[in-house]
Amino acid sequence: MFKALRYFLTISLFGLVWAQQPRPLVLWHGLGDSANAPGILRFVEEIKSVHPGIFVHSIYLEEDIDKDRQAGFYGNVNEQVQFVSEQLAAIPELEGGFDAIGFSQGGQFLRAYVERYNSPPVNNLITFGSQHMGVSDIPTCGPRDFMCQIARRAVKAGVYSSWAQEHLVTAQYFRDPANLEGYYSSNKFLTSINNEILESRNETYARNLASLNKLVLIMFTEDKTVVPKESSWFGSEVVVDDISLTDDHQRVLADTRIPVSMYEQPLYQEDWIGLRELDERGDVVFGVCESVHMDIEDCWEAFVREYAGGDL
Repeated sequence: MFKALRYFLTISLFGLVWAQQPRPLVLWHGLGDSANAPGILRFVEEIKSVHPGIFVHSIYLEEDIDKDRQAGFYGNVNEQVQFVSEQLAAIPELEGGFDAIGFSQGGQFLRAYVERYNSPPVNNLITFGSQHMGVSDIPTCGPRDFMCQIARRAVKAGVYSSWAQEHLVTAQYFRDPANLEGYYSSNKFLTSINNEILESRNETYARNLASLNKLVLIMFTEDKTVVPKESSWFGSEVVVDDISLTDDHQRVLADTRIPVSMYEQPLYQEDWIGLRELDERGDVVFGVCESVHMDIEDCWEAFVREYAGGDL
């Protein structure tokens, strides 16, 4: 009798411990960073202090830290997402699913993983300052960031050339509202994950994105790096002709950019990617960090506590 009771208590306690095991977390860093950069490693330790016992995997494209950083500037994003899908599928701790955090461009790359692969599946996807509807300007670079400067000049020189669309990462989510025809005809990444091309629209993308428990979209209110910053909330811009008069009554034709919210996007209205289904279910969360791009010091913890590390 006592042996049976002891066995029952042991099994019960084991089940309690198992039930309290936090769900694993996957991170995808942003442009100019790497999987094992000091800032990422420090963030991992802070997450572990919030969720003791959590397993955290930081996605890498190259094991060498310098090459991994370079891969954020140069590479084929479709191939990179496929590589990451194989990387995640090979990690035993992730077999039962995981939460995910994408920093800047890492956010739309993780969304691509969800839509195209999602095996193992993502539970909650949190994106900080990501460019879900692309960017209409190339981010500026630090004065000593020569790799970034070279990539920026190359993108601006021919963003919709076949070479740029195959090899320059930022070009593959550059969506110029003044040249949408060039974007639709040349882009093979953002047009794909946003299901913008009717002939190649993939219903699996919508099913997979709608399978998320929560999609948490965080925008930086003072963001000058992501243009427009509302891309973090699936916002974009359209260009309209604006005719004005100068002081000497000359007519001037200028392009004016008008913001388009998530709710006004055909992508949302026709539910090309499952975003509307998620939103109408109440599972799209709009968050803000009141700071410049990727300054998360005062705002990350509340999101990580609520949307990461839940019980398996």
